[in-house]
Amino acid sequence: MENHLSTSINRNGHSTIKLFVFGLLLFSLSSCTQKEELSSQKASAEARPNILFIFADDWGWGDLSCHGHPYVKTPNIDRLAIEGADFHRFTTASGVCSPSRTAIMTGQFPARHNIDGHFAWVPDNARRNMPDWLDYENTLLPKILQESGYATAHFGKWHLSNNMIPDSPLPSKYGYDTYGAFNCAGEQMPVHQDAENAMAFIEQSNKDNKPFFINLWIHEPHTPHHVIPKYQWRFPDLEEADNIYASILSHADDRIGQVLDQLDRLNLTENTLVIFSSDNGPARSSNDRKELSLMFDSATGAGFGIEASKGITGGRKGYKAALFEGGIGVPFIARWPGKIKAGSIDSVSLLSAVDLLPTFCDIAGAKLPESYTPDGISQVFTLLGKVYPLRTQPLFWKMGARWPAPKNKPDHWVSYAIVDQNWKLVANEDLSYVELYDIVADVYEKNDLKEANTDVVENLIDKISEWKNGLPEKPDKKLFSSEREN
Repeated sequence: MENHLSTSINRNGHSTIKLFVFGLLLFSLSSCTQKEELSSQKASAEARPNILFIFADDWGWGDLSCHGHPYVKTPNIDRLAIEGADFHRFTTASGVCSPSRTAIMTGQFPARHNIDGHFAWVPDNARRNMPDWLDYENTLLPKILQESGYATAHFGKWHLSNNMIPDSPLPSKYGYDTYGAFNCAGEQMPVHQDAENAMAFIEQSNKDNKPFFINLWIHEPHTPHHVIPKYQWRFPDLEEADNIYASILSHADDRIGQVLDQLDRLNLTENTLVIFSSDNGPARSSNDRKELSLMFDSATGAGFGIEASKGITGGRKGYKAALFEGGIGVPFIARWPGKIKAGSIDSVSLLSAVDLLPTFCDIAGAKLPESYTPDGISQVFTLLGKVYPLRTQPLFWKMGARWPAPKNKPDHWVSYAIVDQNWKLVANEDLSYVELYDIVADVYEKNDLKEANTDVVENLIDKISEWKNGLPEKPDKKLFSSEREN
């Protein structure tokens, strides 16, 4: 009996020791697994680059000191060009705001979404056969990146609806973890709070060991011009209108510099792709008024009006709202240390706003939905220094324009445009009048070549007609405000 009991005790003791050792081993393995997972998460965050996309509003190609502006100083944006690459052949998807932003969000031509003008009052949207907001159920850039593990944020102008449409969806519906915005429904973020919010978001994402994607869509130099005196003091010798314009660009440049400094402080510069661009070319007054006017915007407040809009295009034809290069050819500067060659200039590669979604997703390692087809292409290799001068698929533009052109806006008659290989054709609403340019050799669009290239003209008109016929006739009624009369 004793022997049996002793044996039993020994066996049970041995089993207890085994269980204890096994438990320690399991705990150790679990602890190691957790550490490995945390380490893996951190490594993943470090491996996948952060993306900061700075999208200005009406900033002309020539409105940078690194592009030779005679009096505007932009040392922080110039820093991006010095430390990265300056692409001289980038085009937006429209000559105005909302369609250009639609292209960024969707990677598609905005006309596919019945968006060919800026979002305004409901009656105005209805008159132009537009929806009242961009469909948040589309395949969207921030959604894709959010689903792939990025922390996502939007700070600044929205204008994928309008603050005058109170029942429009908030930016959070579009795939943003955090936002502060104006020209949207709900509370309007002060226009100069964009950098502060972006810096806070960068710091929090860094603490969370998550890669981040930020749309920083700054207000400048759109009207109203909100001037701070200390910036006016930087340009004491300029006339008032020029002083206002220089001061607001200088203020915007300073805020961009604050965000870049935040990346430096947190040792994130090396692993962050920063891009600076603009939604369209610069606005210019179409009258000869010399005196300055004041205006009030319900989203951004009071400021100086269009007479202080002194943007320049660097010699490109047309201004904002035109489909010539002055209206759609804008700055595009990209910095990604160790990846993009510092101080490089690409004056050949034809890049488009619709390329950004596939490019950013490619960089982030985010898969595009199988059912989705972008109109753009990934330009990662172009960013890294491979020249991409010609495209295999055409680029298309559509927007409302008067024909014949008004006398005070001689370049604002184009309703359709196409770029196919080296050719750019522009056309009026019914395609009865066209002009043809070799856009690779003639970026300033000085030489109309249609008379000597009738076969090219016919081919491009056919392509525009085919594309036009494939566009939706009307927007989906689910994108209508309750204020719209059916």
